[in-house]
Amino acid sequence: MIYEPSTIAVVAFLAFVGGTMGLSFYLAGRAKSSAGYFAAHGQIPWFINGVAFAGDYLSAASFLGICGMIAFYGYDGFLYSIGFLAGWIVALFVVAEPLKRMGKYTFADALDSTFHSRGIQCVVGISTLIVSIFYLIPQMVGAGVLIQPLLGLPHWVGVVLVGAAVVTIVVSAGMVSTTYVQFLKGSLLVLFSLILVIMILAKGLKVEEGGMDGYKFQTIGPITEADLKSRESESGTLPGVSGTILPATGDWAEKPYVRVEQPDGGQKIFRIEKDSEDASEILLVEGQTVTSTPDGQLLVNGLPKGSEKGEPELHPVGYISHLPDDETSTGALGPVSFFQKFHDSEVILWGKTTVPEENGDVTTIYYQKPTSGSEVLMPGNHPKFAGIRGDKFDEKLNFISLMLALFCGTASLPHILIRYYTVKDGESARKSTIVGIGAIGFFYILTLYLGLGAMVSGAMDVTDSNMAAPLLAKSMNVWLFAMISAIAFTTVLGTVSGLILASAGAVTRDLLMNVCKVDLNDSQQVRVAKITSVVVGVIAIVLGILFEGLNVGYLVGWAFSIAASANLPSLVMLLFWNKTTKEGVIAAVTVGMVSSLGWILLSADTFDAVYKIPGHLGYVPFSQPGIVTIPLGFLTLVGVSLITQPKGSETPEPNPA
Repeated sequence: MIYEPSTIAVVAFLAFVGGTMGLSFYLAGRAKSSAGYFAAHGQIPWFINGVAFAGDYLSAASFLGICGMIAFYGYDGFLYSIGFLAGWIVALFVVAEPLKRMGKYTFADALDSTFHSRGIQCVVGISTLIVSIFYLIPQMVGAGVLIQPLLGLPHWVGVVLVGAAVVTIVVSAGMVSTTYVQFLKGSLLVLFSLILVIMILAKGLKVEEGGMDGYKFQTIGPITEADLKSRESESGTLPGVSGTILPATGDWAEKPYVRVEQPDGGQKIFRIEKDSEDASEILLVEGQTVTSTPDGQLLVNGLPKGSEKGEPELHPVGYISHLPDDETSTGALGPVSFFQKFHDSEVILWGKTTVPEENGDVTTIYYQKPTSGSEVLMPGNHPKFAGIRGDKFDEKLNFISLMLALFCGTASLPHILIRYYTVKDGESARKSTIVGIGAIGFFYILTLYLGLGAMVSGAMDVTDSNMAAPLLAKSMNVWLFAMISAIAFTTVLGTVSGLILASAGAVTRDLLMNVCKVDLNDSQQVRVAKITSVVVGVIAIVLGILFEGLNVGYLVGWAFSIAASANLPSLVMLLFWNKTTKEGVIAAVTVGMVSSLGWILLSADTFDAVYKIPGHLGYVPFSQPGIVTIPLGFLTLVGVSLITQPKGSETPEPNPA
């Protein structure tokens, strides 16, 4: 789709980002020392910290990725919300108060509080860097996504903008600035998402025949297959469609599509569907195409993709085709009646398939999939979750593995864990977690309404699921779109700030001071952390550009898997098993980190989405490693700890939980 900047949106965006930057500079004076830079002197009020937890956690994956997955596939996207929220139970009951007592600045402080081991500092510092970088990728992708409809700029510009802004925030004031930015954007994100949900319910559900641009997709028929074949063989025409039918050559001969070349040089494509009322006849249902040529040109429905409104572009999609009792509109609905009406309706989802052509072109076809509301509200529509309904054991295992990673990953994310050091005591840490759970849980309930609202908004970009929530807001009100997009952009700023700060702490304190034994005074620690922040920011910008187009919610699943595999076994066993040794911790972190990272890099999903080798089966049986690598981390720690037990009184006593 072609996005044109809105003056209102630009003003709101500049106001939010300018206000965020101004707050950072205002708070810069509170972060002169390392204690202020890394942990805000431990003086953040617990309520502020709890909302900041929500601001840190409700990242691009939550707002853009989850809403987009729900909008395109239904309930499957909400499974991420459930997994993300459930992980906070582990954080509340297992790590909140003990972590506050055990650490000071970084996650490695906690794991190494008993042993004072350079080896632990080294592997945990590296783990923090890897997890943070993997988590940074979807945030930067989300930044680029937001810039496109907001300012009408290319994806890479948005990535560079957010990278520059975040580095400025972190360099200027460290954890103090980051905390208040996260508090601000967490509060506003929940508030404006609630306003958007209220507007969705007030609007209700309405039968539509096309998207926001008024384009109506054609359905031809019913006709017989013999009639269609006769028209194809004679290069004839279709009823009500100008232009001639193209011959089905090459791979097209095996696909259920009919292409029509139009007088202006463009093409229309129709998918052949069986007529539900007469099995001997068929329907031709119009779709859309994007063709990539060997020279890098993009064609939309056969014509060169435009850059300004009025030029060739894909039509927005997402509408209801049938309501219960043959209604055309429901009027305003309540929170429960919305789901009741949706359950009994029929919506138009969109699938896609790819056809390589003889001349080197690759055409992606987007086709309509009429789907009952009851099916949308059931799991299994997303290709990655289809195994829930199937009989293949490995596909079911892949889903369970993802849920396990989401559940265990929250309490293992370094940028979340270091936030416990910003409050004064263990009780404040626990209260912060409870506030965070409340805010995060409420937001995730809203994502279900936001995703389903986007699904029937008529405003979705069929090529980019990350755009669902901003385009939903745009279909409602330009002011709301401006505010939601600006807040979402600030959301990315807050989350990326926390990730870069965690990385800076790992490099400065864990790797340089504790492993390499570089003697840094207080001001030098802050200076090195700021330099590290710039370097990590540049890396994040590059990765955000390279990973353009991938769903940010799905990318976050990888970060959770690595975090849970590398960090959780050592943290849990150190708290609850007094035979844990430093060798066990080092081995568990190393094995969990290497095995999960290696599994991801060798998976079929990575070959398809990252290496751009579609159809490759990968070298591991399924894509999500958690169900294998998390238990492997625990087994490694137990085994190595038993082998390396000190004799007699030499056994150290771990900090009490």
